[in-house]
Amino acid sequence: MNQHELAIEELLARDFGTIPDLIRTHAKFRPHHPVFIQDGISLDYQALDRRMDQVAAALQRDGVKATEAIAICAHTSIDYAVVFLGSLRAGVTVAPLAPSSSAESLAAMMADAGAKKLFLDGSVASLLAPVGDRISIPCIRLDVEADGEVSQFEAWLAKPGHAFSPVDVQPDWAFNIIYSSGTTGTPKGIMQPNFMRWGHVQRGAAHGYGLNAVTLLSTPLYSNTTLVSFFATLALGGSILLMAKFEAKAYLDLAEKHKATHTMLVPVQYQRLMAVPDFDRYDLSSFLMKFCTSAPFSAGLKADILRRWPGGLIEYYGMTEGGVSCILAAHEHPDKLHTVGVALPGGEIRLIDEDGKEVAPGEPGEIVGYSPSMMTGYHNQPGKTREAEWYDPSGRRFIRSGDLGVLTVTVSCCCLTARRT
Repeated sequence: MNQHELAIEELLARDFGTIPDLIRTHAKFRPHHPVFIQDGISLDYQALDRRMDQVAAALQRDGVKATEAIAICAHTSIDYAVVFLGSLRAGVTVAPLAPSSSAESLAAMMADAGAKKLFLDGSVASLLAPVGDRISIPCIRLDVEADGEVSQFEAWLAKPGHAFSPVDVQPDWAFNIIYSSGTTGTPKGIMQPNFMRWGHVQRGAAHGYGLNAVTLLSTPLYSNTTLVSFFATLALGGSILLMAKFEAKAYLDLAEKHKATHTMLVPVQYQRLMAVPDFDRYDLSSFLMKFCTSAPFSAGLKADILRRWPGGLIEYYGMTEGGVSCILAAHEHPDKLHTVGVALPGGEIRLIDEDGKEVAPGEPGEIVGYSPSMMTGYHNQPGKTREAEWYDPSGRRFIRSGDLGVLTVTVSCCCLTARRT
């Protein structure tokens, strides 16, 4: 194990640390290793570390304080990632918003988060035009405007070397606020604390992330689905291939060209990839691990991927809120593909009836979960937070999923079969 690897191992062994500190360490030991690659453009760890300082210094210059929030609403780009990470270095909470949301919803989410600034691109600027009178915070364009070659973002950044006051980030501070889809009403802001993200990245090495990882991400950066792999790759010093828009053949070309080792995809993307007529001609032998989450993942599709795509396959079943967190290592348990696996280490899954009483194994019930990684609550909605919680007789806090499930106990394990309601 070299000096770089020892330094990372020491940091990740701590009860709490920050992703920006890990990035600083990578910049020290391997400054010119690429961290982001997109459309033929790359950024190395040294350049990322410096630009994060510029973002943090600019936020402090503009009076944005630690624990306050900024919003980002744009399509995936390297500068999007830089803003997110630089804000974390300043102890600022990030609210990544979906560009596919309505203008009214975006305005409401920014107001709810108390965002001090909005970072956006041209398409979002056009979308928000009808509600411009409701957005009073400074808006900073991440893309190049038509009348100039320098983006507002480049002009806004603090000059290199500008004074930046280090921030002692606390575990319980909000790392990000991720808004739910809002299918049942107004989107709720899910507050994920810094210690929750720290727990995520501490598990990264177990899934093969490391200094030689190359993670291909084609899901958006406002999604927790993406961020789990995004931050694990950064924590362990790997490289990230960014796709602003998923297209199956372009994805396979990138994976083969850059020898991708990891990816996170949703089931419909796997369906489209496996349906590419010449899928089997692509050399995907570099893959170590593939991940899937966010929607039902059929046993037949899992089996097809295991048969034709090298590397392991892991399905996560869980919630952005945390608590309910299961993992199925499909390559290790090909006879359990109809399930979503077992609770993550340190976690616990239980089933309850309509009265909040636990049901016996084999009986259906609502899935509730405990894990070391759980949301603080819904931002500005204490009533909704209470509705999402269930406490066992000992007082341990669980998060309710709203999904129905059945626990099947066998000699070797206890597996969960889940159904969205």
